[in-house]
Amino acid sequence: MRPFLFCIILLFSSFTFAQKKLIVLGDSLTEGYGVAKEAAYPALLEKKLHEAGKKEWTVINSGVSGSTTASAVTRMKWLFKSKPDAVLLVLGANDGLRGLKIEDSQKHLAAAIEYANSQKVRVILGGLYMPPNYGADYTGQFKKMYEALAKKYKVTFIPFILEKVGGNPKYNLADGIHPNEEGHKIIAENIFQVLKGAL
Repeated sequence: MRPFLFCIILLFSSFTFAQKKLIVLGDSLTEGYGVAKEAAYPALLEKKLHEAGKKEWTVINSGVSGSTTASAVTRMKWLFKSKPDAVLLVLGANDGLRGLKIEDSQKHLAAAIEYANSQKVRVILGGLYMPPNYGADYTGQFKKMYEALAKKYKVTFIPFILEKVGGNPKYNLADGIHPNEEGHKIIAENIFQVLKGAL
């Protein structure tokens, strides 16, 4: 009976520590373009959460290179079949780099937040900035887009996930856009500082 009892306890423990899911819905920044999957910030974030005693959380990397905000709701409908508890929404970089209308990006992100709310999935919104060469008007509006969404929907908000990384050659690959391994470490810490008290 003892081996059987041990197996039951082990199974129960595993279930307890894997009962909450955080999906990170993003693009190549999330996917970890140019680095190993385990070196991308979602994997590092999970490790930080576990080290902080939040071992019940599993972080799922759902980054797809090239994704824009227009894909958010469709992807959520598929991903939410796994019944996540929370979603970290980090989309918009490709919209901005392509110069897409901010009004459209905001509409898509709003629809994603509303869909997640309808499914009772908690939303954490990750903010992004555009490089200054896109002009003060566009970059300013782009930043305000995230702030306005966070305020309207009262979601947990990370103003700029690329803080200390964006625009710094030391923490990016040669393309100047995608973070290197050291950059991903900083991104994970930026997000963790907000989530450690929010999850």
